[in-house]
Amino acid sequence: MTAATESTLSDSTRPAPRPQRRLRNPGLLAALPVLIFLALAFAAPLLAVLGYSFMPEGTFDFTFPPTIENYHTVFSGSYYISFVKSLGLALVTVALLMVICWPIAYGMAKIFGRWANLMTLAIVIPLFVSENIRLFGWVLFLIKGGVLLGSLQTWLGIEAESILYDVPAIVLGLVYVYLPFTLFPMVLGISMVSREVTEAAFDMGASRWQVFREVELPLAMPGILIGGLLTFILSLGSLAESKILGGQAVIMIADEIETAFTFGQNWPLGSALSVLLILFSGTLVITLLNWVDLDRILGRGRDD
Repeated sequence: MTAATESTLSDSTRPAPRPQRRLRNPGLLAALPVLIFLALAFAAPLLAVLGYSFMPEGTFDFTFPPTIENYHTVFSGSYYISFVKSLGLALVTVALLMVICWPIAYGMAKIFGRWANLMTLAIVIPLFVSENIRLFGWVLFLIKGGVLLGSLQTWLGIEAESILYDVPAIVLGLVYVYLPFTLFPMVLGISMVSREVTEAAFDMGASRWQVFREVELPLAMPGILIGGLLTFILSLGSLAESKILGGQAVIMIADEIETAFTFGQNWPLGSALSVLLILFSGTLVITLLNWVDLDRILGRGRDD
């Protein structure tokens, strides 16, 4: 066998460079259509919004030189009030849902048994109805002379003021709409707490409060954290609740964005507000995830 033949055989058996091996990975090739779809359906619109945020006011294309005037308009105006109000309502919504959903989730995961499926169905069925229709149902229920107040006045002679078109109505709408997004992750989190662990804690003399604080709550934290983050992000960008139930008594940041894109016909300003909202919510989420030790919560070691 000549030296040239040996060299050819050694080159053919030599493993391909690492970048080529990655490109030939069957998993990557199988995921390529999904990656392309995500790039077109998710990344491309975000990049378009980011690009529009640097265009001059009142323009509808990318042929103009970039400018930061839109961001100057946002920071020099009163848009920060909408940001603060949206943040406050989102935090209140998450806090209320944590209190409301914990006993329900605990019952569905540990107590109700087969009846938990019926409760799950009862919570899921309204999701097949449009959010706006469900909120208008609350309008008919809460409006003065409506189902609630009209019944109280007719049957009991009680005249009460409606909470409609005020902050409590907005909070009610947010809690009602986003309850499933907090409840179901919390149910999964509580399901991760085995009955043997809680029984062992009771056998060792722990009180009910100690079991909740030191056993159930830490072990259920992944579901609680996911539900809280999901609800917070959705509430922060909510729109229908403030318009239908609140009558725009509170102008949330989503209202400002919609106004800029529609009535104002100022796409660059609406894009700048959208970019700031994404950065704001993303920064809060990343900060929380860095602050919380997910490895400890999920029971993973640092060396895994």
